[in-house]
Amino acid sequence: MTYVAAEDRYESMVYRRSGRSGLSLPALSLGLWQNFGGDRPLETGREIVRRAFDLGITHFDLANNYG
Repeated sequence: MTYVAAEDRYESMVYRRSGRSGLSLPALSLGLWQNFGGDRPLETGREIVRRAFDLGITHFDLANNYG
């Protein structure tokens, strides 16, 4: 089945300007480290990322560790 993003995804999230760059970032982001892969089914990860995107999350943190 082909994924179609929610049309109102950018209207349902608060976005803020970041630093001197003025980059527009969502109030929430999704951290992916240790939340996907391994013993977790691929389809579950897809559903989580797609749902987050539908809710207006456009920042996905792909760091492989936090310190």
